[in-house]
Amino acid sequence: MRLFRALFHDQGGGPAAEFALVLPLAILFFFGIIDVGRFMWEYNQAEKATQMGARFAAVTDFVPADMGTYSFVGVGGLTQGDPVPASAYGTMTCSKPGSAAVACTCSGTCGWGTTAAAAPFQAVVTRMSLFLPRIGTSNVLISYGPSGLGYAGDPNGPDIAPIITVQLTGLQFRPLMLFNAVAINMPDFSYSLTMEDGSGTVSN
Repeated sequence: MRLFRALFHDQGGGPAAEFALVLPLAILFFFGIIDVGRFMWEYNQAEKATQMGARFAAVTDFVPADMGTYSFVGVGGLTQGDPVPASAYGTMTCSKPGSAAVACTCSGTCGWGTTAAAAPFQAVVTRMSLFLPRIGTSNVLISYGPSGLGYAGDPNGPDIAPIITVQLTGLQFRPLMLFNAVAINMPDFSYSLTMEDGSGTVSN
């Protein structure tokens, strides 16, 4: 009886028991800190990739194949040298879902058609993947919207300088504290710039 009483009153293993109770919470907290850092790191990577994608698209070939060579002379009564208003054309959005080919759609009036050039689209995706390697073609949307900049019949380049918006979608984050078993959807990222020369395949 005295042996059991002494055993019940023994406090020699108290710190070990307390440590065992606290350890799981400490581990979760530790992995939580790591996951917050990982999320912010990947968030910044995605944001920078989107910015660089827009920058690359602004100085390289148009994804809508015939948009850069289309003449607005005669469109809505425009003559050589007239400013091209934003109302003269619509927004082109180009994407490559899954294994499908690159395709462009038009919202509004697009006199040049919807033919898409695959190489410029892939070049933008490749550029973006330098900053976040897991970016694929299905994660990227590139749109060309009216800006009101440009002149009909411009002999030095495209008649228009549309606003280019590169959007990054469909990314997921997998926390370590959930053993990578649960995927959390990341927000969409987008960045816009006005088209510059819109020609070539190289960007600084």
